[in-house]
Amino acid sequence: MVLKIIMLVVFFAIMIAVGLYCRKHSTNVNGFVLGGRSVGPWLTAFAYGTSYFSAVIFIGYAGQFGWKFGIASTWIGLGNAFLGSLLPWVVLGRRTRLMSQHLKSATMPEFFGSRYLSKGLKIGASAIVFIFLIPYTASLYNGLSRLFAMAFEVDYVWCIVVMAVLTGIYVIAGGYMATAINDFIQGIIMLFGIIAVIASVLMQNGGFMESLNGLAMVQDETVSSVPGVFASFFGPDPFDLLCVVILTSLGTWGLPQMVQKFYAIKSEKAIAKGTIISTIFAIIVAGGCYFLGGFGRLFSDKINVAANGYDSIIPTMLEGLPDILMGVVVVLVLSASMSTLSSLVLASSSTLTLDFIKGNICKKMSEKAQLRTLRILIIVFILISVLIAIVQYNSNVTFIAQLMGISWGALAGAFLAPFLYGLYFKKATKASVWVCFIFGTGIMIVSMFFKSALPAFLQSPINCGVVAMLAGFVIIPLVSLFTRKPDMQHVENAFSCYEKTVLVHAKEALGEEEVL
Repeated sequence: MVLKIIMLVVFFAIMIAVGLYCRKHSTNVNGFVLGGRSVGPWLTAFAYGTSYFSAVIFIGYAGQFGWKFGIASTWIGLGNAFLGSLLPWVVLGRRTRLMSQHLKSATMPEFFGSRYLSKGLKIGASAIVFIFLIPYTASLYNGLSRLFAMAFEVDYVWCIVVMAVLTGIYVIAGGYMATAINDFIQGIIMLFGIIAVIASVLMQNGGFMESLNGLAMVQDETVSSVPGVFASFFGPDPFDLLCVVILTSLGTWGLPQMVQKFYAIKSEKAIAKGTIISTIFAIIVAGGCYFLGGFGRLFSDKINVAANGYDSIIPTMLEGLPDILMGVVVVLVLSASMSTLSSLVLASSSTLTLDFIKGNICKKMSEKAQLRTLRILIIVFILISVLIAIVQYNSNVTFIAQLMGISWGALAGAFLAPFLYGLYFKKATKASVWVCFIFGTGIMIVSMFFKSALPAFLQSPINCGVVAMLAGFVIIPLVSLFTRKPDMQHVENAFSCYEKTVLVHAKEALGEEEVL
């Protein structure tokens, strides 16, 4: 116990020290929100990865889908790595950095307002961000509660209060730069921690091959009558597995706290390096988490899913770890959750300040007033999320995956298609974006409160979120055909940032002369 406490104290001290050190980078709004758009590839890639993977993945999704799909759940992690990390950097990275700087937008709602020439879209998007980031934040606390209860026998309320206060301190002090540096430190812990945990858990069952053989012997007639299905390539339900891959991978393309990382990256070279680093990080962390969760049924004699829920699976698997490794696990999950929480509160507070209060409630807002409002709203958002987490803990929404699916489905369903088309498609109209906003959030609200009114397939938040996201790719071009065309002069100006001539070294691009 003393060893675990020492590890936590050192971890917290480093986080706060980084926040205080980065105060010099947060003296203006650009520095506080985007780190002055000068963040290098390593920090940006780790910030992207640690914002992506949290206790929601490690405790919630890895446990639930590892139990449901067996070793095939590893496909979810690989999907996260290639569809959720590699492709966004390739497809969105450069264009997001160029157009967001050209339009002078620091947040996703501000991008919508500038790109589609609509103040209403900007305000509407900011409201969606604030409302639907709250369930996601609550899910972070939920995942931590079980782990801390097991390792320290600490009350759930104290867990979330300590985590929230410490995260608030370093984000308020150092802004985006403090978040990025701490994300890097936390990412290193996650990389080494997940490898050590996987090795230790497998050794409890005789190593990898023995564990795989044991998994092949598991039979659950309520899931499938096929022998060895939990050790098979695609598991007992390939279609549901595909839906989870799509939601958790494609969803990141429309999440404001993820896309905002591209706003802040320093250069073209940084994007190329960041793509590689981010993908490798995701393969190890996400692939490792789901791979670990796939062996959950080997501990079925200790796990009562009906009584304790899916969120109890991973903590039960970790109960037999040595004390020092248990301390590593606690710091690992805390790192993952604090990095995601810092991204969420920064995205939410910057959205409300820059997109809702500035220019609407306060017509003239000085730089100093904006910074003060940003910091106040960070505190407000953390307080709201803490209260929601405590209420949620005692409510009937008990599974982390439910909260995650609702939040991701609404945000990505509303934003993914409008953002992607905004970067690539000149004919996208303001009306089509509104339709996408309404459909994406509307279907998830119906899923949350009137689930029984939906078809059986859509009663799962996962499936509903997938439909919300994919529908946007049809809604934008279809509605754009029948609604008022955009101001083409404004659109051409927005896309002009892609046409600027940039000189590079010959090693990066061949010249016009033929090379023999």
